[in-house]
Amino acid sequence: MTDTTSQLDAPAIGLDSTAPSTWSPTTWFAVISMAATSFALVSAEFLPAGLLTPMARDLGVSEGTAGQVVTATASVGAVTALLSNVLIGKLNRKTVLVGLSALAIGSNLLAALATDFWLLLLGRAGLGVALSGFWALSVAVVARLVGTNATGRGMAIVTLGVSLATIAAPSMGALISDWIGWRAATAMTAGLAAIAMLLQILSLPTLPASTSNSLSDVFRLTKRRTVQLGMLAILLLMTGHFAGSVYVRPFLEQVTLLGTGPIALALLGFGIASVIGNVAGGRLADANIHTALAVTGVLMAFSALALVLWGAQSGIAFALVTLWGFAFGMAPVVLPTNLSRGAADALEAAGSLMVVSFQVAISIGALFGGYVVDHFGASAPLTFTAVLAASTIVLALLQPRS
Repeated sequence: MTDTTSQLDAPAIGLDSTAPSTWSPTTWFAVISMAATSFALVSAEFLPAGLLTPMARDLGVSEGTAGQVVTATASVGAVTALLSNVLIGKLNRKTVLVGLSALAIGSNLLAALATDFWLLLLGRAGLGVALSGFWALSVAVVARLVGTNATGRGMAIVTLGVSLATIAAPSMGALISDWIGWRAATAMTAGLAAIAMLLQILSLPTLPASTSNSLSDVFRLTKRRTVQLGMLAILLLMTGHFAGSVYVRPFLEQVTLLGTGPIALALLGFGIASVIGNVAGGRLADANIHTALAVTGVLMAFSALALVLWGAQSGIAFALVTLWGFAFGMAPVVLPTNLSRGAADALEAAGSLMVVSFQVAISIGALFGGYVVDHFGASAPLTFTAVLAASTIVLALLQPRS
């Protein structure tokens, strides 16, 4: 069907296809290079959150228009994710990953040097291609590096870069922008991508593809019940998360009545907890993926619903926001691992479906969350989060046991 041999034929690169008890330094180096790449790409993705005002002023557009650079990245990423593993054909996967990092370098430099909004948009579109291509390949590559039975642990390290970038990029971007300008801050993300590319060149083993994927292979995969349930789990949990998490700050302002300083502290707790959730999610996913999915849904549903019920008390609100962060940290590890278990023979095609599911969930969640908060108040999006997260628990119970 798809790249079966190249994805699981670990001896071709000198690695065992089952989870080793300990990883060699070479394996650690390779996985860390993937984590560095995720940090570089996601830092560039989230950077505009801290640069929007000076960026808009410099390019002569409104802040609302400047904000569309994020939309451009996500939209191009969703389309590319569906086609990426088809377009790369039989190219060596290491070559593809290094090429995607090179694309990220060029895209970030174009954005930094853009003299008008359309050039900036073009640079961000290139970043969207690099992002989606990397994530579509990530699970398959990690499985080849660490063994299929340790995919959760490996993905936990890779997605650790996401958590760190989510915490650091907006705040550091704002500080650097105030100091030496938004263009310099954007150029620095090109430097991060260059470091990641160098690490890939030095650490990744050759990853030959024995066959190419086709679009029909990707769509054929959606006929499997386990894949359908895996995609639905992503759509439910991530739609719920992004519908509610965007409006946690308005909730803390209007219901908990916190000021800017305490809110920033609460959000920092969210970020730190998500890093811890990454590690816990990886270990639990490798031990029992059904339990991992159920626990993720339970924690997110409870924290969101409890905020609605008892979030007026500041101490309880701090604790629940932190718990939500822990659940969110588990999700990027548990959800792809859960989907991949239904497509162990087609991890690259499954990676494409995973990225598309995430992008669609983000778009729907942000859109529906905005509608709900405008019409029903600050607590309503969190209730929506709780309902969808609870639905994920049901999916975990429905998953076929292997």
